[in-house]
Amino acid sequence: MVGSIDNDFCGTDMTIGNDSALHRIIEVVDAIMTTAQSHQRTFVLEVMGQHCGYLTLVSALACGADWVFLPELQANVEHLTEKMKTSIQRGLVLRNENCNENYTTDFMYQLYSEEGRGIFDCRKNVLGHMQQGGAPSPFDRNFGTKISAKAIQWISRKLKECYRKGRVFANTEDSVCLLGMRRRAFVFQPVMQLRDEMDFNHRIPKEQWWLKLRPVMKTLAKYKTSYDISDSGQLEHVHVR
Repeated sequence: MVGSIDNDFCGTDMTIGNDSALHRIIEVVDAIMTTAQSHQRTFVLEVMGQHCGYLTLVSALACGADWVFLPELQANVEHLTEKMKTSIQRGLVLRNENCNENYTTDFMYQLYSEEGRGIFDCRKNVLGHMQQGGAPSPFDRNFGTKISAKAIQWISRKLKECYRKGRVFANTEDSVCLLGMRRRAFVFQPVMQLRDEMDFNHRIPKEQWWLKLRPVMKTLAKYKTSYDISDSGQLEHVHVR
């Protein structure tokens, strides 16, 4: 079973603890956006996630962010500058902590501050370990309970199947499994079969279902774009050998 706030493992659509961290981010961003609205400011926020941007993208969708940081930086700055000249006088940019070693949170803060001079103020905030604290969400509590019960039932069944003359012989491929949730169903998957699905250098799956939500975020932020469902779900900055 996978416990990770980053949702960064293959074989499961959700990891235990991810939903709780997402709730924590939403609470903090909602509080910050009150100031953004009242003071006509843009906030650049750094969100955890290692090389996995699930928390960044999904929290951006929930909070109405203007951008989740990817390489298309100049177009984003121009879009936000034009937006702040309208009646919608607040901006929000979420940046994954490891998205780019050069485009840091400080760099983006300075960039938006300079480009927005005379139009809007800019502030930055690194959410940090606030995302990991607090009580688990109802989803994570139920998810952890259900998946644990399934795991114990599976272990008990395997022990009976592999028990011979006082010893346990569990040396088949399906005796080491990852229990994950795929399309709302709990699925046991042999770990050996998941090796080809994992990018071990960046500790993320090679394909991630949530990356297909990026066009939705662009549409909600009023970019001129279309919802293209043909997206492969692969990260652009990760080079798979």
